[in-house]
Amino acid sequence: MEEEDTEIHETPSDSTYSLKPEIIRCINLSKEYEIGDFIVKALDSVTFDIYRGEFIVFQGPSGAGKSTLLSLISGLDNPNEGEILIEWVKISDLSEESMSIFRVGTIGFIFQNYNLISSLTAEENISFPMQLAQVEIPIQEERVKMLLEKIGLQERAEHLPFQLSAGEQQRVGIARALANNPTIVLADEPTANLDKKTGKLIAELLIEMNQEGKTIIVASHDDLLINQAHRVFSIEDGKIIEVQKIKDPPKIEEDVIPHNYQQCPNCDRYIPPGIKTCGFCGATQPGME
Repeated sequence: MEEEDTEIHETPSDSTYSLKPEIIRCINLSKEYEIGDFIVKALDSVTFDIYRGEFIVFQGPSGAGKSTLLSLISGLDNPNEGEILIEWVKISDLSEESMSIFRVGTIGFIFQNYNLISSLTAEENISFPMQLAQVEIPIQEERVKMLLEKIGLQERAEHLPFQLSAGEQQRVGIARALANNPTIVLADEPTANLDKKTGKLIAELLIEMNQEGKTIIVASHDDLLINQAHRVFSIEDGKIIEVQKIKDPPKIEEDVIPHNYQQCPNCDRYIPPGIKTCGFCGATQPGME
């Protein structure tokens, strides 16, 4: 019996798919942390939009609030005040379970310290998010192979993290972030711990992702990333003090449906995974009551 070829459908197209250009909207975000007897205000009434396909850089001194902002956008942490909308879904109101499902299919996160699972090989770390998303095994295997080729680590697939250099671990982290083909990729100081040559390679991978249509948001001081950004947000003491436009945001010539979005039977729009109610018409999705 001949084996059937496994196809990966990255972005099926459909004329009914239509989303606003704002992929992220943050409204009056504030975040405080208790450290002993002190209250530290990491973010103070921050409001901004990020547009589909933009390359955004957050820059500012250590402790300014850059990493906190990425954590809130990713749903890894919650604001004390304010709202976050991604694809017009108010993620600040989602339950922990719904946020996990939403994040797995919509957002990729690249950590400064890699955060690879030490007991898993490079290829197993990359496939882990697909296991969470219950992607079929043949598709997982094909996608891991493609991503290893993309980051140039085909020969290191079976190596554990401690057997990889810092740059190689970061490349595996990037591949893991891309595993479920997210529409948004967040990166926290992705080149900070790397030598100049490796940092340049990581920056080029991020730029390539953006050119492929992904919305990229990076906390960084890397000049290469800053020069490629559409806008640079300067953050100090938990506030955005300046937004510098480097170049025009990309024009979205045609809408593309992420592979894991579901069609609302009421309004024919598409919504992200794990969301019970359509953000456009308010209809409850079948099987999510």
